[in-house]
Amino acid sequence: MPRIDPPAIDSLPDDLAKVMRGAEEYMGFIANDGLAMAYKPEYLRTAGPLMQAIYKDDKVSFELKRLIGMMSSWAAGCQYCVAHTAHGAAKLGIAEEKIAALPSFETSPLFDDAERAALRVARGAGQVPNGVTDAEFADLKQHYSLEQVVEIVGVIAMFGFLNRWNATLATELESSPLQFAQRALKGTGWSAGVHASKA
Repeated sequence: MPRIDPPAIDSLPDDLAKVMRGAEEYMGFIANDGLAMAYKPEYLRTAGPLMQAIYKDDKVSFELKRLIGMMSSWAAGCQYCVAHTAHGAAKLGIAEEKIAALPSFETSPLFDDAERAALRVARGAGQVPNGVTDAEFADLKQHYSLEQVVEIVGVIAMFGFLNRWNATLATELESSPLQFAQRALKGTGWSAGVHASKA
C-alpha cells in the first residue's frame, strides 16, 4: 500500500501533465512514481530529461540497459522497478524466457559473456554496501569501451535513485506491469510486496 497517494494527473499543471502523458504513451500506463514526483514539480521536470539521456539506446543497447536496470533493482530489493523493467524489456522484444532467467544469468545459456559481465556489476552495485569487486570491473572493461562502462554505471545509478524512491514510498504497481510480472516472473521469487494494489 503506497505511503503517499499520488496526485491525479488532471490536477497537475499543464507542463507536468504533458510529461506524464508522454511517459504514458511510451510505457502504456501512467507511472505512479512519476505522479508522486509531481509534489515537487522540479523533480519531475528534471528527472525526465536525465532519465532519457541515461536510458536511451546509445553505445549500450536499450535492451541491455533494461536488463541492467532490472538486475540492479533486483539486488536492491525494489520489486516495483523489477516489474517495470521486465515489462519494458518485453515491450522491446526481449523474450520472456530470458527475462525470467535473469536471476540465473551466470549459468543460463541465454546470456553471453559480455552480458554476464555487465549484469555482475549491476548486481553488485545494487547492493548496500556496494558489492562490485575489482575483478568484476576489470572484466566489464574487457567487454566494453570506457564510454560504454560509463553508460552502464549511469543506468545503475539512475536505478539507485528510483529503487530508493519507490521502495521507500511503497509505490503502488500499475496494473499492466503488475500483471506482467505476476505471470512472467512466476517461480523467480518476485512478489509485489509493498507495491501490491491497495484495492
